[in-house]
Amino acid sequence: MWISTLQIARRDFTYLIRHPVTLLWAFVMPVVFFSFIGRMTSGFGPDPDRRDRIALLAPADAGFLAPALQRHLNSAGFDVRLVQSEQELSKYARKLSLPPAFTETALAGKPQKVQFESSATGQSADYDKLRLQRAVYGLLAETISAKSRSGGLSESSLDSTARLPRNLKIDVSSAGRRRNPPTGYQQSVPGILVMFVLIVLLTSGGISIIAERKAGILRRLASSPMTRPAIVLSKWTSRAALAVVQTAAGAAIGTLIFKIEWGASLLAVAALLGAYIALCTSLALWLGSLARSEAQASAIGAIAGNLLAALGGCWWPIEVSPTWMQKLSLFMPTGMTMDGLHRLMSFGEPALSVLPHIAVLTALALGVGWLASRAFRFE
Repeated sequence: MWISTLQIARRDFTYLIRHPVTLLWAFVMPVVFFSFIGRMTSGFGPDPDRRDRIALLAPADAGFLAPALQRHLNSAGFDVRLVQSEQELSKYARKLSLPPAFTETALAGKPQKVQFESSATGQSADYDKLRLQRAVYGLLAETISAKSRSGGLSESSLDSTARLPRNLKIDVSSAGRRRNPPTGYQQSVPGILVMFVLIVLLTSGGISIIAERKAGILRRLASSPMTRPAIVLSKWTSRAALAVVQTAAGAAIGTLIFKIEWGASLLAVAALLGAYIALCTSLALWLGSLARSEAQASAIGAIAGNLLAALGGCWWPIEVSPTWMQKLSLFMPTGMTMDGLHRLMSFGEPALSVLPHIAVLTALALGVGWLASRAFRFE
């Protein structure tokens, strides 16, 4: 019986993986979405490689207020790079330009404007503006203080004011482990992979069951010496194998092309994804048994897959959503899987932290698998 089960599973797997539609949606479209969603979600947080770098273009006649502004930019957390030309300035994502005769015009009492340009979006852009305002207003306050103390503003009076002790200090410390939500490709690759595994299994995996039933293939299998559980297991195994290959290919592309870090607990990541694949496979088998037509299975699979992906945090980091939405996502297989992946890949938590996720997904896979076996129809 086991040999026959594996033979049918192997033939089903070969048929599924060779189908042009399956190849497109299992291996091509995920890579497209990796890149597209990765670029979109990069605005939810700072670029880890160049998050603090800013180019400062100061004319030769900018005066002593230019290095004073640079000092305040450094205090605001920027990594200031001085440039000498517009061409060199254009190479940076964050650009700050000072007007000609910056210090001389300011000493004359005329308002001065600094020009800031950035390619950042979302929260990253807001954070840059906040730090830039802190630096500019800090310099303004320092010049007012230096002028009132010495009766005039000069480089020496500004330096002496900057060295004065600060009577008011803010002590900032973390209340626990910092949980910066993953952004860019670190979010999009696992998220889109989780989404497409579900969609491909619900559509291709479910539709193929209906097609085999209409073609009489399942009826012929029912007349063979194979038992009903063996037939159901062969169909489950072939679709699970397709999801495993799809996940492995997506993970390899994410690692080699998009430079994804999977964390220190690779076995835990594999176990979590394995439990999720098992649940998605059982859902596909159940849908293929309940749906009356290929169109019905395709519509249910596409709608359910996209809805669960959106609410489960596959499109954007769920940590930036309202609290109620974060709690709701944990009641969905996509949200539970993404929460576990974030814990392992981005938050540095140990493998034991996702044991509840694996246990719940496995229990659901067994329960839905039992329902699918009961609902499985040969004609």
